[in-house]
Amino acid sequence: MTYELLTALALFAFVSSITPGPNNLMLMASGANFGFRRTIPHMLGVALGFVFMVLLVGAGLVQVFDAFPVSYTVLKVVSVAYLLWLAWKIANAAPVQAKGAEGRPMTFLQAAAFQWVNPKAWAMALTAISVYTPDQTLAAILLVGVIFGAINLPSVGSWTVLGQQMARFLTSPRRLVLFNWTMAALLVASLYPVIWPQ
Repeated sequence: MTYELLTALALFAFVSSITPGPNNLMLMASGANFGFRRTIPHMLGVALGFVFMVLLVGAGLVQVFDAFPVSYTVLKVVSVAYLLWLAWKIANAAPVQAKGAEGRPMTFLQAAAFQWVNPKAWAMALTAISVYTPDQTLAAILLVGVIFGAINLPSVGSWTVLGQQMARFLTSPRRLVLFNWTMAALLVASLYPVIWPQ
């Protein structure tokens, strides 16, 4: 991979990882509701789950989707339904002091599995493999995964920190409810390009 292509890949990884999307909005909500430490498994699940996804897409999973175009529609319907359910869960999250069985941050495995129904993750993985690995060699695919892993974790961590810092202003149940409903609405809004593509 040339230096120019490597630089472009790193820039793409940074911009796509740091900009708002389902992962980052959920991490900000988790940081506000549960704090940084309890959100670490969620962050690791996002970062490592996405790297695993990139590797599988690069290894040929994209060809399965190309062979069965209806699978894209099925993926879209499942993704939208799951994200709407998550938005509902965020909107109705209990205050920190009331956390019980229903109030837990996402686990590592849940966050890793979420990448497979996250439309933004699919767009990132497909773009990374198709644009930045023109020769589709194993070394190039592994390099894409390593670069995304190195850039993605600090990026998603910054959203968790942002949420944790916002918790200082979310000291009343009313403010927390307003914040959670706002995060849920933004999560639903992030589905716009999936439901109505340009």
